[in-house]
Amino acid sequence: MALRMPWARDNIKRLRPYTPGEQPGDGAVIKLNTNENPYPPAAAVLEAIRAVTPDSLRRYPPPRADAFRQVAAKVHGVTAEQVIATNGGDELLRMAVTAFCDPAHGAANFAGGLGVAEPSYSLYDVLAAIHDTPVVRIALEADWSIPADFAARLNHAGCRLALLVNPHAPSGVATPVAHLERIAREFRGVLLIDEAYVDFADADVLPLLDPARKLTNVLLLRTLSKGYSLAGLRFGYGLGSAPLIATLHKVRDSYNTDIVAQTAAAAALRHRTEAQQTWHAVVAERARLAAELHQRGLATPPSQSNFLLATCPRGRPSAPMIYEALKARGILVRYFDQDRLRDKLRITVGSPPQNDALLAALDAVD
Repeated sequence: MALRMPWARDNIKRLRPYTPGEQPGDGAVIKLNTNENPYPPAAAVLEAIRAVTPDSLRRYPPPRADAFRQVAAKVHGVTAEQVIATNGGDELLRMAVTAFCDPAHGAANFAGGLGVAEPSYSLYDVLAAIHDTPVVRIALEADWSIPADFAARLNHAGCRLALLVNPHAPSGVATPVAHLERIAREFRGVLLIDEAYVDFADADVLPLLDPARKLTNVLLLRTLSKGYSLAGLRFGYGLGSAPLIATLHKVRDSYNTDIVAQTAAAAALRHRTEAQQTWHAVVAERARLAAELHQRGLATPPSQSNFLLATCPRGRPSAPMIYEALKARGILVRYFDQDRLRDKLRITVGSPPQNDALLAALDAVD
């Protein structure tokens, strides 16, 4: 019997919380469901963690992660004032919703709300629901591209913030910089481009922060969870104009990133060439895995990420059936029970042995 919680706000009572991918305790399970990098982090990162002193643990960490921000600024060719450190990329999303969106307060319109493409990262809707801000959802085109009138429709609705993941999740398709620039110039709110998977893409959208472009409403999300093999560390950061970052600092928790995470994150960026080797390995496996899936009749869009979205053909076992069959064989992939995705499986690109095990299991299921 569910307990009644009379103290919760009405929007929290209605809230359907975010559902993360399964995290099994069995180390023998092959996890291809949460887009983790199959390779370990750089050795220098582990050395940096081991070097954290008892005295630094006794003290509060630098509230703004200044040392990390200096490293990130140098890596990306911006100033430290254009960098904000966060507890995973998800915290940056929460901060943006808090800073830029208005609660609905029961209003029947979308003014002050959030704009998203659909389908997309399901946490976006959850964060909006927690904040009680309205959401405008705009369906992507059949090829997963962003509609040409995306910004115009958000402006018409009065949205204050737009969240676009690029490369897109769950398709892996990347949007050209020129298209995103047009959206940023037309949109009257803040455009947050979630680059969680950018390390596996051919290019990023960092040029949008070039001062010559004068795009003060663009905010880029970066995370160390995917490319740097540090999902367990929970460290992300935002890049944007100095005034935009200053606004986000107003809603940042007092000590939102701990000293271990700050130290490890700085080391990861300093030694990113080692991480880049894993990106190249994942990209190579992505191409091989896509080709093998196509041979088995599972079509995938051209992914620029570390995962593939495979469509299960008609007349064969359905996506949920294959998901369950793989799970029974100790292999986890991701199935989304929602429009446009019910015949598809999102498959993280694993190591060569992991991918070989997946392909063998698919052959057995068929």
